[in-house]
Amino acid sequence: MGANSSSICELPENEYLKRLSGAEAISENDPFWNQLLSFSFTAPTSSAELKLLEEATISVCKSLVENNPRTGNLGALVKVFLSRTKELKISAECQNHLFIWQAHNALFIICYLLKVFICRMSEEELQLHFTYEERMPGSCGVECEDLIEELLCCLIQLIVEIPLLDITYSISLEAVTTLVVFLSCQLFHKEILRESIIHKYLMRGRCLPYTSRLVKTLLYNFIRQERSPPPGSHVFQQQTDGGGLLYGIASGVATGLWTVFTLGGVGSKPTPQQEQSSPLANQSLLLLLVLANLTDVPDAPNPYRQAIMSFKNTQDSTAFPSPSPHAFQINFNSLYTALCEQQKSDQATLLLYILLHQNSNVRTYMLARTDMENLVLPILEILYHVEERNSHHVYMALIILLILTEDDGFNRSIHEVILKNITWYSERVLTEISLGSLLILVVIRTIQYNMTRTRDKYLHTNCLAALANMSAQFRSLHQYAAQRIISLFSLLSKKHNKVLEQATQTLRGSLSSNDSPLPDYAQDLNVIEEVIRMMLEIINSCLTNSLHHNPNLVYALLYKRDLFEQFRTHPSFQDVMQNIDLVISFFSSRLEQAGAQLSVERVLEIIKQGAVALPKDRLRMEKLRCRKFEVPNGASGKVNTRAGRSIQVTRVPVLCSILWTTLSLNSILLVIILGALIYIYIGIRALQSSQ
Repeated sequence: MGANSSSICELPENEYLKRLSGAEAISENDPFWNQLLSFSFTAPTSSAELKLLEEATISVCKSLVENNPRTGNLGALVKVFLSRTKELKISAECQNHLFIWQAHNALFIICYLLKVFICRMSEEELQLHFTYEERMPGSCGVECEDLIEELLCCLIQLIVEIPLLDITYSISLEAVTTLVVFLSCQLFHKEILRESIIHKYLMRGRCLPYTSRLVKTLLYNFIRQERSPPPGSHVFQQQTDGGGLLYGIASGVATGLWTVFTLGGVGSKPTPQQEQSSPLANQSLLLLLVLANLTDVPDAPNPYRQAIMSFKNTQDSTAFPSPSPHAFQINFNSLYTALCEQQKSDQATLLLYILLHQNSNVRTYMLARTDMENLVLPILEILYHVEERNSHHVYMALIILLILTEDDGFNRSIHEVILKNITWYSERVLTEISLGSLLILVVIRTIQYNMTRTRDKYLHTNCLAALANMSAQFRSLHQYAAQRIISLFSLLSKKHNKVLEQATQTLRGSLSSNDSPLPDYAQDLNVIEEVIRMMLEIINSCLTNSLHHNPNLVYALLYKRDLFEQFRTHPSFQDVMQNIDLVISFFSSRLEQAGAQLSVERVLEIIKQGAVALPKDRLRMEKLRCRKFEVPNGASGKVNTRAGRSIQVTRVPVLCSILWTTLSLNSILLVIILGALIYIYIGIRALQSSQ
């Protein structure tokens, strides 16, 4: 590179790159490094130019891989960077732009070369390349320091100790990105890396004492959402008419397009808010997610996961439990605000899921908030726009609702929060509705969308489990929410009748033809009847526990009473139909006594009076026992709806519609996160500079 390069096409013939990758060993004290690290040329502005950059450096990288065992130039470059980082803090305080600029350039080259090396070799081979150094004739071989561990530790120190200023923003971003690239070794292994060299360095040894500070810093980077500084205040001033490579590729991201993080290769559509978001906050969040899901080492659990599981609120003065080596405190109010604002990105939704699932302090704090609508509404909007979201984002949002509805206090409070003018809900104008009723509407809409489009039975079960969790605390249901509950039952009833009719016709046709195989309608009927039973149990739970609070549901039930006739004598539904049949009969008789031509208002008044008059002991108090959704360490949970029967609830926050094999959730998550990151790592920079 160096100061003489002015375009990508000149890179293959660049004298500095040729010398770096050549057969000549370069001492770490050689003036060459100052020349190499003072490069500047026009940055790529399109994907075609980015591809040209990668193609232009193929020969250089290949040459370095071949010559480095003899020259040790990679190790020398790392040592140059390490020597410069010792003065970074002072340089930031003294506004030494040039020093920080060259340190950043060194780290950028290391990060780019590291990506190439990891793609081509195993961790063991990579470790050897960091240990190679020039051997002078007659010199004695001595054990050199472990440069990988020293570099990892240096990067962590840089992230947690260097103040985040305009002139240090880019090098902080590059340090976070380099750690992510280091962790991408898992991407190139079919089996889970349970004895990874990089993981060992990060979870033991010199890096271990920085665990809590690193997690805390990454969380605060996410919370603060600091944007890239404007070009006028940036450390990387243009050195030539064409501008600087690092400014264009690595640091010029203030107005750049940030590729949305994807867990399965199919990302959500980026919004304008995401396109303008902070690159440091996004990369910090991605690194935090990767660290939190590293596989435990045989003799010690993942310290980063421990830190995420145990941190507390800064206002919490209680002492930490004794076995909490990586505990720390953070401002929960700021964290809550950031999580509410960033839910349009699936990585933020994944962080929210992890915190609710694994950190009891965060879960307790969030459930105690009096403004839960700020968190719940973005989650509902994700489910509402299901056709625009990728499947794993929808699943994570749904699992978050399941965790929240595990709490009875949450289920009661959401019906007390009144919302006005929900603009994104387009099926009907909702001028005023409770948060609980809106949640029911969105979940039912998700079920109906799934029935006609994706037909994922696990999504059905999870949606119904959320409704089952809430059913005993239904309060003052909006008339439209009550109608949609009964409409969903009507849709299921029609589907049941259709499948039953098809099965009957097929069976009759098979009597005259012994050769044709019979379709398996029994399985379809079992699935539909299971869903119908869950709906009946949800209605039954509401009537049993809060009949007098829900006149609109009783009204909708009476209006569609004919739907329930066929299930009264059905052997699979007789027990759960008893209360529903009793309510229908009781209120129907009262309406008949009141006469004909009743207005809606008069019918509701009769229902309210009847709810008070109906003796509670006449309803069978068969609650949905142990209905709470509890997330275990495995891949699924259960919602027990009555004694002796449980409904399987699949917990698939990352991959939906697949069956888990022997791979653990954490291992699969790690592979998927890294898979997305490694493919967008260089691509992001060109997209950013094009803006």
